[in-house]
Amino acid sequence: MDETVLSETSDRVCTITLNRPEARNAMNSELQRALAIALAGAEADEGVDVVILTGSDRAFCAGLDLRELGSTAANLVGGRDDEHRSPFTVLWTMTKPVIGAINGPAVTGGFELALGCDFLVASERATFGDTHARVGVTPGGGMSVFLPQTVGLRKAKEMSLTGNFIDAREALELRLVNHVVAHEDLLPAARELAIDIAGNDQQAVRNLKQLYDRGSKLSVGEAIALEQERFRNFRVDPSEIERRRTDVVERGRGQTK
Repeated sequence: MDETVLSETSDRVCTITLNRPEARNAMNSELQRALAIALAGAEADEGVDVVILTGSDRAFCAGLDLRELGSTAANLVGGRDDEHRSPFTVLWTMTKPVIGAINGPAVTGGFELALGCDFLVASERATFGDTHARVGVTPGGGMSVFLPQTVGLRKAKEMSLTGNFIDAREALELRLVNHVVAHEDLLPAARELAIDIAGNDQQAVRNLKQLYDRGSKLSVGEAIALEQERFRNFRVDPSEIERRRTDVVERGRGQTK
């Protein structure tokens, strides 16, 4: 039987692919466990700096497998469940950046997986929809928190209460996704961004990610205090900064012409 989640690493970038194309990559218990293990493995792997999360065509993820949900409901896991069962739990606690490469529909639980990524690159074929209310379940993967943070409270309410979908163009307008590219360019575009991240100082990258992740949950004053605490405790290596200086200047000049 084919593996439900595929994982491949090169150039310090781990690409994790949901691989149940016959079920639109819907999350049954097997896929959830495999995805949790793959994400945790990438987090623990010293040879990985960045993760790309995508799906095998034609969908990113159709959410929970409704056949299993309608029988045993064993796949009804949320973001506070056992990390060996819940990919959401692992995704929320990762210190390494995760780029979502959204290759098609991201629906309900699949939409929550996308929202759990640090940022998104979308194929022109991507769509996004929250059908919790249509199915008759309550979100447990962060929808009610991350969706309004991203698109605003009123649009989040509209999407969740109607169950209507938005396409890649509207997702870009709402700043839900960072980029929309031709379908065949999706993984190369995501990988190019991942390589840019992997080329930076990884202590600084992970510190910045954690500041954004934790700071978004705090008041402005608390977030500033957190940043200042990290600033005071961050150890700078002057020789390493000097080594990187020329590359930083040249790269900046190339991007600002």
